[in-house]
Amino acid sequence: MKLLMRFLGAVLYNAWLVARGLLALPMRWMRRRHRPQFIRYRLKGDPPYLTQRSRSWLRRRASPAEVSSLEQLRAEFKQLIADPTVRGVLLILEGLRISAGKREALATLFRQMRSAGKLVVGYATHADNREYELLCFADRIVLFPAGRLELTGFMTEATALGGALQHAGIAAHFVRRGQYKTAPELFTQRTVSEVQRETVERILDERFGALVADIAQGRNLEVEQARAKVDHGPYTAKRALNEGLCDALCSEDELDAYLAGLLPDAAGDSKRHARIGSFREYIRTRPFAGSTWKRFQGTPRVGWIPLHGMIVPGELSGSPIGVGVVGSKTVCKALKAAAADSRCHAIVLEVESPGGSALASELILDEVRRTAAKKPLLAYTDQVVASGGYLSALGAKEIWAAPHAIVGSIGVFAGKFDFSGLLGRLGVQRTIFTRGQNAGIFSASRPFTEAEKHALEAEVEETYQDFLQAVARARGTSVQRVHEVGEGRIFSGAQALQVGLIDQVGSFERACERALELASLPTERYRVRSYAPRARRFSLLAALREISTTHLYALWDGWLEKVLLFSLLAALSIPGGCATDTARTVAEGPVSSAETESAAVLRRFLDAADRGDFETAYQLLSQSWRFRYTPERLKQDFALEPRAKDLLGRARTALKGSPKEVGDVVEYPIGGDNAVRLVRESGAFKIAALE
Repeated sequence: MKLLMRFLGAVLYNAWLVARGLLALPMRWMRRRHRPQFIRYRLKGDPPYLTQRSRSWLRRRASPAEVSSLEQLRAEFKQLIADPTVRGVLLILEGLRISAGKREALATLFRQMRSAGKLVVGYATHADNREYELLCFADRIVLFPAGRLELTGFMTEATALGGALQHAGIAAHFVRRGQYKTAPELFTQRTVSEVQRETVERILDERFGALVADIAQGRNLEVEQARAKVDHGPYTAKRALNEGLCDALCSEDELDAYLAGLLPDAAGDSKRHARIGSFREYIRTRPFAGSTWKRFQGTPRVGWIPLHGMIVPGELSGSPIGVGVVGSKTVCKALKAAAADSRCHAIVLEVESPGGSALASELILDEVRRTAAKKPLLAYTDQVVASGGYLSALGAKEIWAAPHAIVGSIGVFAGKFDFSGLLGRLGVQRTIFTRGQNAGIFSASRPFTEAEKHALEAEVEETYQDFLQAVARARGTSVQRVHEVGEGRIFSGAQALQVGLIDQVGSFERACERALELASLPTERYRVRSYAPRARRFSLLAALREISTTHLYALWDGWLEKVLLFSLLAALSIPGGCATDTARTVAEGPVSSAETESAAVLRRFLDAADRGDFETAYQLLSQSWRFRYTPERLKQDFALEPRAKDLLGRARTALKGSPKEVGDVVEYPIGGDNAVRLVRESGAFKIAALE
């Protein structure tokens, strides 16, 4: 019965596509003479591997040329390669911030386009090392005449805070297992240790070598010549042209004339201009282009689950102050959902985590093992899978990584901050009362006693041995061999393959295909479905509460500086779990003036929207939304969005309840994980989000 329904559904859907294509055929036929010769793409920020389909209606809409995902770009390139009328693609880079793995994935697409005889032209007004490395895979590099090429190589700064903390009256007491687990040295040492220096130098050598090799290959230079070009940077656009680091200088409006000169039939016509358009404009000139035909047979599905950020217990997900955080319950829920879905045939767990709580990492490892026993599960990283992040991935059937990803950091540390010196300077005295020899082991008001230190050292050693055994079990080797590559050492993806910490080096796409191979399914055509949890509002208080209860870490050193702020805030603001009682007192207190004021603003917005007065509604939006919207566009969104009336009704109902107030932000829950959010701007509350 299911097969019959699938067959009928495919027939009806494809018939609808045919009918729609026939109706559009006359217009597309007339447009064929204006078909773009070059397809324009804008690469900005950090486009994800998979297309993220947003359900929110009050969001910024991307421009037609903006790349929303590598999945979308790959599918569109496939169509362009098959069309002989397309001469090439124009890639405009604007603040691109991608990992080395994604850069290699884009470079592969560039190679495929060039091998098909198409021109790949890269353009930038300002390019740094990472952007220029990608541009070197294009046929031509064009810069803005007044632009810059920040080609200078790589720099990193290792920090030692021991002296600063001592001056502030804060003492760091840590126990570690692993010679190369240098994370606690950030707090305990006055200078950078030789072990940490060796690790940083090794990573820089590898990345710099890859940059020089790509420049040499892309610009037809010897390796020493490419190294000299980097050493003499940065460059103005004119200097870059003189040094052979780019091929031309022009503004974006002049690109059509430049591209026309690259066409073989230009014949020196300086007035000729190439036709440049977005992919959306291109498909409007081709009959049935852009239609995805539904197959009669089901397409294999790969489930995608992200594990991004520092691992903590609980159900958290977000990126406060630049630190990504993910809760163990959040990841386990996604794994269970993918395992229970019969339409999901294999799973790829994308791990981008430096580790975190040892306990939370163990909980994820346990769920990964359970899921891998039900269906093929492969772990992949293109940035960092270190310490607790690596521990979480050990339950997968195979572990894959990009060549320059950070892998390993098998080690454990634990400790606390002692604020007694700082509190004494401030005139604050804390007296500790305990029942039990080690009851005050994690008190921030004194250092460890000898008994407490021995207990902590025993726990760290036991956790480290468990870590070694988990790696040995997963990698099919001995504990001694794991210890030899452990003790906090980190490796690139290529090095990790050599020492046996991963199974293969490759791309995200190849990892998905391998997951299907493990399920004995074809890899020619498949779909990737996201099981990522729905984005939730991040609670800084909840994050601090979880971190305050985490004292045993499996965390890579590279993230310690970011975690420092969290650790200090946790130690200072949540001593002994008092934050829960404080939050309850606030919730049960009298109604604040901010609550009354925000309710009046929200009521005015709802009344204006109900009566169609979008001029007034527009004035009540926060500045960021007024910058992107106009009253007319706001009216159109309300008219076209089918959930608009429901959202307004739920928001009006929320006015009867109690909002959550945190500083200058007030939230009115409207069901589920959604809320109306108001922020104070220039002394008055404004609407910042409606869900």
